[in-house]
Amino acid sequence: MQRQHRLGQNRQFTYVYRRGQRVSCRDLTLLYVRSNQKRIGFSVSKKVGVAVVRNRTKRRLRECVRPQLAQMRNGLYVFVARPSIAERPFADVQKQVLQLLRKLDTQPKKRPVK
Repeated sequence: MQRQHRLGQNRQFTYVYRRGQRVSCRDLTLLYVRSNQKRIGFSVSKKVGVAVVRNRTKRRLRECVRPQLAQMRNGLYVFVARPSIAERPFADVQKQVLQLLRKLDTQPKKRPVK
């Protein structure tokens, strides 16, 4: 994912945690705040595992979100991983990311053709 789409500073994460809409599924939670720019962050705590496991989890999440970037509306997104995500296959993680984006309804709807 390109640097321009990443949430960087701790205060941006804190803002999303305080003000964001929250939707959850088995292994992930997604927080969303409307904004003029599209930025995405990933939060993977030490409960998920050692550094190798946490970094692999973040890489997998980034790869799940990357194809969806074009359809996502502008806003600040934070994906929070639960410890159980480390054992899930990539296909399951991908399904959960899509499910959360649909649940939050941040993807623009297709307009009917007149």
